[in-house]
Amino acid sequence: MDIVTENLNIDNLILLALKEDISSEDITTNSIIKENILGMGELIAKEDGILAGIEIFKRVFKLLDKDTEFKMNFKDGDRLKKGQIIGEIKGDLRIILSGERVALNYLQHMSGIATYTNDMVQLLEGTSIKLLDTRKTTPNMRIFEKYAVRVGGGHNHRYNLSDGVLIKDNHIAVAGSIKRAVEMAREYVSFVKKIEVEVEDLRMVQEAVESRADIIMLDNMDEFMMKEAVEYIDGRAKTECSGNMTRENILKIAKCGVDFVSSGALTHSAKILDISLKNLRIL
Repeated sequence: MDIVTENLNIDNLILLALKEDISSEDITTNSIIKENILGMGELIAKEDGILAGIEIFKRVFKLLDKDTEFKMNFKDGDRLKKGQIIGEIKGDLRIILSGERVALNYLQHMSGIATYTNDMVQLLEGTSIKLLDTRKTTPNMRIFEKYAVRVGGGHNHRYNLSDGVLIKDNHIAVAGSIKRAVEMAREYVSFVKKIEVEVEDLRMVQEAVESRADIIMLDNMDEFMMKEAVEYIDGRAKTECSGNMTRENILKIAKCGVDFVSSGALTHSAKILDISLKNLRIL
């Protein structure tokens, strides 16, 4: 799984991040290092976690200088232990110093998401429930964040608004009813597209079933209502629960028998995994 070759927009997004951090030059590094000096540094895990984004880390430096070299001891998806040397970087010291922050920002953030996701996946072990992310992502970071979810063992919900039909409360309000909203969606989209409807109570569940929705999202229901909803649906549609899904309550929800659990926390609330670039030295 190589995110760099997976998406043609990766380089453009990384370049935007580099331009944000280096608007004209790195005045600190350029004032101290006046010429190309070959050097090396070590990438070190400062805490336990799941590695994600190592190819993005490398790509940051490659876009600054294609001659930058790497020797990596771990790949995305590997479990890290505090103190382990993830790998080495060798090249122009000016490039290493100038690209360090952007490269680490990607790597720490993506590894944090993969680690948090993996924690949630472990809690669901032994069930058939799939853990999904949402569109609650950082602007211009979605491809990186959703990739990190997959590395952590989770699954991606729709990538963007063009990717699938999800009829929510405001769509229903405009359409006038769930039934009418589903009818209009079926008339508009290709037959290969699934239609998902978000519901908040048992009356809406009944209408969604009668409208032959493919997936019914049970939003912010307590465990008792959710269990009753799943029993009523009885396999006539796939079921997804959503709304404040965290490590603290996911097991309770899992017992309700839903097919999917979606959690915005995977991308918007995961803390970074502490990784440092240290022991920089002249060769």
